[in-house]
Amino acid sequence: MSPRLDETRTPHAPSTLSTPTDETVAEPQGLEGLPEIPPFEEVGALDARELSKTLFARLVSLEEGTHEYAYVRNTLVELNLALVKFAASRFRTRSEPMEDIVQVGTIGLIKAIDRFELSRGVEFPTFAMPTIIGEIKRFFRDTSWSVRVPRRLQELRLDLAKAGDELSQQLDRAPTVDELAQRLDIGRDEVVEGMAASNAYTASSLDAQPEDDESEGALAHRIGYEDHGLEGIEYVESLKPMIAGLPPRDRQILSLRFVANMTQAEIGEELGISQMHVSRLLSRTLNRLRKGLTLEE
Repeated sequence: MSPRLDETRTPHAPSTLSTPTDETVAEPQGLEGLPEIPPFEEVGALDARELSKTLFARLVSLEEGTHEYAYVRNTLVELNLALVKFAASRFRTRSEPMEDIVQVGTIGLIKAIDRFELSRGVEFPTFAMPTIIGEIKRFFRDTSWSVRVPRRLQELRLDLAKAGDELSQQLDRAPTVDELAQRLDIGRDEVVEGMAASNAYTASSLDAQPEDDESEGALAHRIGYEDHGLEGIEYVESLKPMIAGLPPRDRQILSLRFVANMTQAEIGEELGISQMHVSRLLSRTLNRLRKGLTLEE
């Protein structure tokens, strides 16, 4: 790691960047005249701002990729870590560890340092804070979704939420899909797609209890049910080809008995045969189907 400006350097002890001579140590080329910086934890906000200006002014004169450039750039990062910690504190209620949030915010700080131009007359904290917060928000946007969705839909969700809030205040009611589409100048189908994608942002545990009425039980007890009809679905599918192979009169008797729910007497009257004959035909057909299922098993 590159040396820091707050490291103790004496005339008789060579600096990490120095080239020692016989008796004295020369200041590294490009770093002459830089102020001594106390330990970073002891530097106040105002001092850090003034020191950063001096370092940014020197950074412009150094060649990128050199040891001296990395030396000053790393010191700027450590001097301004307080900005990252302040920005990260706004997200302390999130589920991600604070250490990870600070790490992501530091990436934003480094990007801000690389893009900052002292000549514009803007204070560095003012310039850097949007970049740091933007990097943290991008981190949550990319990692906090319960189901991974395309970036386009993630951004559409944010646009829909903003437009929905604005229209709700103007209309004093929830906006319709057509109103949202007109506000964002997009198609109705895109609005529906974005609203559906919003459901992937958070997921509820099946063991979660409802906040308003605890008597309802966990979510797992309130969604779905046991369909006993599924137990016989394989038998129904197996019977279909067997029934299709029956004589027409036997199929008609089965239909009248189990679909139309007619009695054997009513079936006999419908077909012009006796109830006893219907009973024999029905028993024979059922035995045939039962044996067919037994052979398949």
